[in-house]
Amino acid sequence: MTLKGRHWIMLWLVLFLAVTGLVVTRQTDGFETAKRLSALREEHRALAARRAELERQIRSASSRQALTEKGIRGLDLRMPSDSEFIDFVARPGTP
Repeated sequence: MTLKGRHWIMLWLVLFLAVTGLVVTRQTDGFETAKRLSALREEHRALAARRAELERQIRSASSRQALTEKGIRGLDLRMPSDSEFIDFVARPGTP
């Protein structure tokens, strides 16, 4: 059986519609992926800012001044006087 002109036109039309449908589907998926990527980048920036803030708070809380204040207030400690400091000198040759 040979294909007549109208059959060829129908075949090409179906092929064209199938390819066009695939292109539209891929573009739609691409747009959704781009939106998701944008949202993930924004979330990454927010998390990086949060991490920087937490690191700043850790540095601030572990500073000598903050620890001294917490020791005096919370643990009822006091600052030693100069006569209470002891300097240890390591002799050369001793482990």
